[in-house]
Amino acid sequence: MMSSTIVVAHDGSDSAERAMAFAVDRAKAIGGSIIVAHVLEWSPYSFLTPAELEERHVRRKQELERAETALLGPVLKAHAQSGVPVSSEIRYGHVTETLLKIAKDADAIQIVIGRKGAGSFADRFFGSVAGSLVQTCPVPLTIVP
Repeated sequence: MMSSTIVVAHDGSDSAERAMAFAVDRAKAIGGSIIVAHVLEWSPYSFLTPAELEERHVRRKQELERAETALLGPVLKAHAQSGVPVSSEIRYGHVTETLLKIAKDADAIQIVIGRKGAGSFADRFFGSVAGSLVQTCPVPLTIVP
């Protein structure tokens, strides 16, 4: 049986909320489920001392807890009565690669993201998450304005 899971990238922005609303409507229409994904970027510094690594580990744990309680918890609560099964995933990594991994692991049929606007010069020069996903996404990608 084919999966009907939709992955929604969520960063707490208004555009992410619009993406979530779009995905809930789509999931209702197909009898699907949603994984709300939040990716925390984290650079794996290998030249830190053991004390610095321990401090980073503590900060990482605190950051995960904050993302769960302040960001994803309220999203799950807001959509609990939608009739759509909604779960969450928080991972560390490169945003685009990690979203693709979450979608692959879930055998997702679609990824939905919000568009934040024109973006900064750095986004245009180095590529935004949306731009990277457009080029690499193996499933349908919806960018919600």
